[in-house]
Amino acid sequence: MPGGLLFGFLGVLSFSFTLPFSRVAVGTLDPLFVGAGRAVVAAVLAGIVLAIIRPRLPRGRQWLRLLIVAAGVVAGFPLLTSFAMHSAPAAHGAVVIGVLPAATAVVAVLRGGERPSRSFWIASIAGLVAVVAFVAVSGGGFSGLQPSDLLLLAAVVLAAIGYAEGALLARELGSWQIICWALVLALPVMLPLTLLGASHGPLVAGVGGWMAFAYVSVISQFLGFFVWYRGLAIGPISNVSQIQLLQPVLTIVWAALFFGEHLEWLVVVAALVVVACAGFAVRARAPRAPAPRPST
Repeated sequence: MPGGLLFGFLGVLSFSFTLPFSRVAVGTLDPLFVGAGRAVVAAVLAGIVLAIIRPRLPRGRQWLRLLIVAAGVVAGFPLLTSFAMHSAPAAHGAVVIGVLPAATAVVAVLRGGERPSRSFWIASIAGLVAVVAFVAVSGGGFSGLQPSDLLLLAAVVLAAIGYAEGALLARELGSWQIICWALVLALPVMLPLTLLGASHGPLVAGVGGWMAFAYVSVISQFLGFFVWYRGLAIGPISNVSQIQLLQPVLTIVWAALFFGEHLEWLVVVAALVVVACAGFAVRARAPRAPAPRPST
């Protein structure tokens, strides 16, 4: 397996537990506390790493681009998915999040100038259609969309932007530095939100709830991004991002095996279709480089 795909898979493997653990955490803790608090814990770890290693500071527009990453993967995605998991099963959320690879590929094309092959787009669009059909059928039609579905789709958009921008920036600063700087930049916003969430009720979660919170804080929000951004930086972004189409089926397996969720046949079929699309997309020919501009 090429390096980019290997690192991408390790990132997806770590992210595949995020929705089930988020659902466990918000079962006893306030969703705002979980969504913002995970970023605060990860920011403390990021600050320690930055203080020890002392990498060079980002420069100029790199700070603005880091803010875009922070808005997408530190604030937007964790907060929206935490509120969504308060009412939606993890397996359902996993299939909806299956839109994310296609969204990331679109942003990579718009932002990074990649030009994926036709077979890549066919496989990606097929996966997207499968996810949209699943949401429509399971919700009784598009008129039956639940607020949790809308939250998850909004989370997908923000995460796609954060993934693509972070991948491009990782080629300049390094993969692990991206999430560290993004977490530190987001801390002034996420800390007050965490305190607000904590004020909504007593922080009593039990061992399972706190272990779930620890996972989404240390692995999902911090260490998982080390390998994920490394894979995207090696690229191509549009191809490596399709590895995340495997995330729905992994999340569904974990939700059933370890968290006792009942799996309906529709969820299983949708996940298998999405995985098949992932295989075709990853095997598609690598993106073509943009045509060189004529010299003047």
